[in-house]
Amino acid sequence: MKTYNISKAITAGLIATFAMTVVMLMGPMMGMPEMNIGKMLGGFMGVPTAIGWTAHFMIGSALAVGYAVVFAGRLSISPWLRGMMYGLIPWLMSQILVNPMMGAGVFASNTPAPVLMAMGSLIGHLAYGLFLGIVYGFAGHARAVPSHS
Repeated sequence: MKTYNISKAITAGLIATFAMTVVMLMGPMMGMPEMNIGKMLGGFMGVPTAIGWTAHFMIGSALAVGYAVVFAGRLSISPWLRGMMYGLIPWLMSQILVNPMMGAGVFASNTPAPVLMAMGSLIGHLAYGLFLGIVYGFAGHARAVPSHS
């Protein structure tokens, strides 16, 4: 029977989301366009930026639980690589679903620098996956929940 550590997944998700956020906020220092996710989400939802940031971290935590339940035990590779592979899934979702909903178009095609936006997002999501895989990959299962499969 497989077990999942939900509290560990949420912790890993918060850490991974923080790492992604740092990378994306540093983007302009590396010649990338601004990618202030909290501001973008807040504007999209019509709420203050602080609530946008809260939503961003909640999404990162929910995706981490999905990683723990569906993805973490599927591949026999190192946790950091498994996490980075998983990071491609939310990146692709952001490019084909979230960007168009927010008016940026598929792969940021409606922005002034679509390639840079898509690449910056890819780098951020790979950082998310890297930290998610590393943090969740450490041993220890404080509150394991049995699998239904």
